[in-house]
Amino acid sequence: MSISNFMSNKLISLELDDDLNKVKATFDSKKIHHILILDNKKLVGVITDRDLYKHLSPAIGTNKETFNDSLLLQKKVHLIMSRNLITAEADISLNEAVLIIHDNNISCLPIVDKKAHPIGIITWRDILKLLAIKYRKKLQQK
Repeated sequence: MSISNFMSNKLISLELDDDLNKVKATFDSKKIHHILILDNKKLVGVITDRDLYKHLSPAIGTNKETFNDSLLLQKKVHLIMSRNLITAEADISLNEAVLIIHDNNISCLPIVDKKAHPIGIITWRDILKLLAIKYRKKLQQK
């Protein structure tokens, strides 16, 4: 079965020159773990919540926050995003997507069209959810 049946097409994206403050606000409000980074609608990077928090002080948002801590939020996303993207097109199977994610030790697989425009994304969490649903159905049939 094609990955297009399982991928999310509700994409959250930002631009190269957006700052980390916008990235943090997006993660906080959307409750997601991956943001696609675009340049003229073309996928050029991915930033994860883990990438973001590696670059921020734990004091941000607390009464211990310093001026230097808040300056970190002004850093541009292109400075910390992952650029070496592994992507796939929508005609691959779910099994192929699982292998790509596993073999490349990545947490998400952006799905792109021929022009590298993002059309979907599937994450390891999505795959785990699919397995859990399938397993639960199997248990209910017994």
